[in-house]
Amino acid sequence: MSAHILVVDDIEANRRLLQAKLEAKYFTISLASDGHEAIAKTKQDQPDIILLDVMMPGIDGFETCKRLKADPETAHIPVVMVTALSEVEHRVRGLEAGAEDFLSKPVDDFALMSRIRTLSRYNAVAQELRQREASGVRAGLLDDVDQGELDAPSRVLVIDDNPRSSARLAAPLRAAGHTVVTLQDEGGGLGNAMEGGADLAILSMGCTQFDALRLCAQFKMTHHTRSLTVVVAYQDGEMEQALQAMELGASDMIQVPIDDQELLARVRTQTRRGRYIDILRQRVDRGMELAIVDQLTGLYNRRYLMTQLDQRLQRAALGGETLSVMVADIDHFKQVNDTYGHDAGDKVLQELARRLKSNVRPSDVVCRQGGEEFVVIMPDTPGDIACTAAERIRRAVAADLFEVDGVPVALEVTLSGGVSAYRPNNDTPAAMLKRADEALYKAKEAGRNRVESVAA
Repeated sequence: MSAHILVVDDIEANRRLLQAKLEAKYFTISLASDGHEAIAKTKQDQPDIILLDVMMPGIDGFETCKRLKADPETAHIPVVMVTALSEVEHRVRGLEAGAEDFLSKPVDDFALMSRIRTLSRYNAVAQELRQREASGVRAGLLDDVDQGELDAPSRVLVIDDNPRSSARLAAPLRAAGHTVVTLQDEGGGLGNAMEGGADLAILSMGCTQFDALRLCAQFKMTHHTRSLTVVVAYQDGEMEQALQAMELGASDMIQVPIDDQELLARVRTQTRRGRYIDILRQRVDRGMELAIVDQLTGLYNRRYLMTQLDQRLQRAALGGETLSVMVADIDHFKQVNDTYGHDAGDKVLQELARRLKSNVRPSDVVCRQGGEEFVVIMPDTPGDIACTAAERIRRAVAADLFEVDGVPVALEVTLSGGVSAYRPNNDTPAAMLKRADEALYKAKEAGRNRVESVAA
C-alpha cells in the first residue's frame, strides 16, 4: 500500500536517507526542514503520514505536532516522531502532543516499514470514511465529532497469562478510570476476548499458554473483533515478534517494563483512533440511512422507491420475475390535520406505517412516497395476487381504531389503494406508478376504503 509521506528534519542528510529508504518502497515523499515549513506543507499537500524529527530549531517537533493536531485541517494526519531521545518522558510528551508513534534514531528499516504500513492501513480506512462523510456534511446530515466521546474511559482487555504482569498492567489503567478485564478475572479468559466489546486489547508477546501471534491474527479474522485495537507488550528479545504482530494488524507496541504514564498515553491515543474510525463508520451509515429512509415513519423514501422499482423492472424485463405495485392513500387525512393538528396527523402516519410493515411479506418494499401516500412494491407477484394482498392490507388498517396521544377519541382511519402489474415490452417505473395512481383515483371516486386495479 503506497502513501504520501512528509519527512521533517533540520539535517539534510537525515532527510535524504529517509527519502531514499521510502522511495525504494515506492512511497511518495515530500521534505521539510523545520516546523514552520512542515505545517505549511501539511496544509498545502495533505500528506498521508508525517515523519517528524523532535530536535529542530525554531519550534521543535513537540510544538509542531501540537499545532498540527490543533488544526482541524491537519488533525487527522498521523504523526510519527523520529528522535534520538530515548527517555520515557519524551515519548509521553510526544504522545500527549498527539503523535501516533515513535521511532528511535538510527531508524531500523523493518520497524520503519512496519509502522508506515500500519498507519497506511488506518489512514486508508479513515480517508475513505471522511470522503463519504463529507457528502453528508455538505447535505447537513452530520455533526462534528464529540471530543468527549473520543476521550471517555476505555474498556481494556489485558491478555497476559502471567498473573503478576497482568495485574501490573491493569492497576494504572483502573486507577485512571478505565474498565479492565484480565484473563485472571472472573468471567475473563480468551472466550471473553473473542466475544468483543472492548475498545482495546493489550496482548503480551510473552504468553506461554497460547500463541500470541496466532491470537493477533485471529482477532483480525473474526467478525466481532476485527476492529479491535491491539497493542502488543514485548520484552527484550521479542522485538521481532512484536513487529510481526504489527504486520498482522496490531496498532501499537510498548516495551516491558512499562512506564505507567506511557501506558496511559498510548491507550488514550489508540482508543481515540479506534473510536474515531467507529464514529465515522456510524455516521456514514447514518448518512446513508438518512438518504433513503423517511425520518417520520421509518419507511423507505421516494428516492429508494424509484431505485428499487427500476431494478425490479429490469429483472422482470429479463424474465426473472413478475412484479406489481400498490399505491395507497389515507382517506380524508386533511380532516385529521385540520381537526386535531399536525402532531396528531404525524402519529397517524407513524401508526399506519407500522400496520403496513406488519402486513406485508419480508420481500415486499414499503415506501412513503410523500404526504399521506404510500407505495408497496410486491416482487414476484402477478396482478391478481397483488390485489388480494392489497385488500388484506386495507382491511388490516381499517380493522382497529387509531389511538392517538392528545386526541380524546379513537380515530377511524382507512386507505384507498390502486394496483398495477408489470407490463412486458419496456414498462417503466413512472408508467407503473401512473397506472396505480389511476386505479387509486377510481377507488376514491367509488367511495374510498377500497382497492381498485387497472387492466393488465
